[in-house]
Amino acid sequence: MSELRPFLLEIGVEEIPHWMIAPALADLERLFRSVLDENRLEAADLQLDGTPRRLVLRTASLPVRQADRDELVLGPPKAAGEGAANGFARKNGVTLDQLAIESTPKGEYYALRRAVAGRETREILAAALPALITRIPWPKAMYWTGKDGARFIRPIRWIACLLGDQVVEFELAGVQSGANSRGHRRLGADEVVFDHSTYEDRLRKNGVILSASERRKKILDGIKKLLKGTDLKLSADEALLDDLAFLTEFPTPILGAFDEKFLSLPAEVLTTVMRHHQRYFTLQRPDGSMAPNFIAVMNMKADRQGFVRKGNERVLEARFNDARFFWEVDQQKPLAQRIDDLKNVTFQARLGSYHAKTQGIEAGATRMARLLNVDIASVRRAASLAKTDLTTEMVKELTELQGVMGGLYARSQGEPEAVWRAVYEHYLPQSLDDPIPSSVEGRVLSMADKLDTLEGCFAIGIVPTGSKDPFGLRRAAQGLVKILVEGRVALNLRELLTAGAEETHRTFSALAIGGYDSAREDDGALRWSRQLWDFLLDRIRYYFRDVRKFKYDEVNAALASSWTTLPDLEDRLFAIQMVRETENFEPLAASVKRIRNVLKQAQWSSGDVNPALLEPGPELDLFEDLSRLEPQVRQASASRDFLQALQLMATLRETLDRFFDSVLVNAPDPGVRANRLALLGRMLSEFSSIADFSEIVTTATTE
Repeated sequence: MSELRPFLLEIGVEEIPHWMIAPALADLERLFRSVLDENRLEAADLQLDGTPRRLVLRTASLPVRQADRDELVLGPPKAAGEGAANGFARKNGVTLDQLAIESTPKGEYYALRRAVAGRETREILAAALPALITRIPWPKAMYWTGKDGARFIRPIRWIACLLGDQVVEFELAGVQSGANSRGHRRLGADEVVFDHSTYEDRLRKNGVILSASERRKKILDGIKKLLKGTDLKLSADEALLDDLAFLTEFPTPILGAFDEKFLSLPAEVLTTVMRHHQRYFTLQRPDGSMAPNFIAVMNMKADRQGFVRKGNERVLEARFNDARFFWEVDQQKPLAQRIDDLKNVTFQARLGSYHAKTQGIEAGATRMARLLNVDIASVRRAASLAKTDLTTEMVKELTELQGVMGGLYARSQGEPEAVWRAVYEHYLPQSLDDPIPSSVEGRVLSMADKLDTLEGCFAIGIVPTGSKDPFGLRRAAQGLVKILVEGRVALNLRELLTAGAEETHRTFSALAIGGYDSAREDDGALRWSRQLWDFLLDRIRYYFRDVRKFKYDEVNAALASSWTTLPDLEDRLFAIQMVRETENFEPLAASVKRIRNVLKQAQWSSGDVNPALLEPGPELDLFEDLSRLEPQVRQASASRDFLQALQLMATLRETLDRFFDSVLVNAPDPGVRANRLALLGRMLSEFSSIADFSEIVTTATTE
């Protein structure tokens, strides 16, 4: 067995954008494991760490060399004769009598078995690591040694690579691997000598806390210490905490303050400036209101003279002054007077301006409001104002506040709550973690906006591919699905899409929009709308399967039913999930699969059951039980009590089992056979009205 030694790879770079570090570490691990697998090497306790200036991979033990192995080398077929075999033997440095005959599926072959010595791990890694490092995928990368040089997110400045106490020697972009690291840019030495047992400690003494989780804890502990004895409370922000952990190597929080006069600005503005532009934590007073204080995190050990704190306070005051100026100037022109200004703001080159998009949103929102019996006037007003804040100075400076500022300005300018709140919330949800709009008007506006974007982009061929989705169409579709389900919005998405597609078709055809796909399929549907529907179905599957955690076969079964709205689909899924735990469900589902297979093999399409042709016993019993249950099942389905409907159906399990045990479906008499197929077809139709049981994966089987 080969000797085991610890391994360390540290890639030292110029500062990496914080949001790229964690994905890069995951890719580094994946690529390294691939190298190990390809070379029959096993690593124990693989550990990845990262800071803005380094990516680190360590393992507690790695074999010094590969294990020796036996190799089978196939030569010519035995039928080729000894002449060919002698040539094979000479080529491999052996004699004919050292060859063996190996039987294979293709016949007998001359073969050579030989021992192959394992390669040294240092040699393997030295050859593999340069390519491995440059294969780490980055959203963006750069050349720094010339056009044909190595590509990486930032210039590589040093590489430490040790197996045991020996350097794994290789060169990448003019940087030679070595045994030393570097410390913090300002707190540490340019050369840090270490071994495996002292690595983290030596870095710490040079201003680098290697573990991101430890840096995170240091920030929280520092904030807790700063706030001790005050009445201030931290506004929790896990995402910001994660960002700061990857923005620093030695984080130290500091407490700052700003003039209370700025609290007259909307909290959304203050929070956005502090959180998104300065990466400051906001603080609250005991009553929950915003305090005129903030927490900044510096990449230093201490700020004893307060220079860093004062610098942050000056920067924040300047930004708040800008925000106050924007707030006052923007309101000199009401939102309603900005609608025409949207003609100068491009949404998409071929789709036109935000003014054109506003008209599309207004049409879609009106259509939805009418179907949902929502106040049309409020929805139309909100739709007309929804995008006007894009012309304001505040949103030009703080783009994260689009929509929010529109709502705040609308409120300040006296718009009714139904209008301003709809505008304020109409970008929600922007992720699956976001809430949906709180008002029905906001939900209608948000759905209309998202569906208008989806329809326009798909119509001109802008479709997400791989990781490319510049218009956030996956996010828009997922937000649309989330609102429909969680808002219990009873809209038929397929009908809504069809109506929207026809309106888009008329508009785009009249305007001769470039790249528009106007072709219709055989059933009259526009080709792009069919593609969009399939895209939305994928998002629906993802939402119920990966977000709501329904089983994939339950989702498939419900989708294959006659559902109309997403709340309807959700109710069916809950019913399937609940009834699945009962003893009759899986055997019944297996029987339904059998029914479908029988009908498919018989190529049965339709037909009515003739009671006069039914034989007394299991066949007649099944017909009578089904006839008795059908009205109850339909009544339960009509009242959306799908659980009761499925429970009623499950009571047919024993009757159906007796039918299959005793009755020959493919009877010799054509009339009897057709009648039995019609009975099974009627059963399948009744069952499939709630869910397609044949999609359920069962452990039960039927012969």
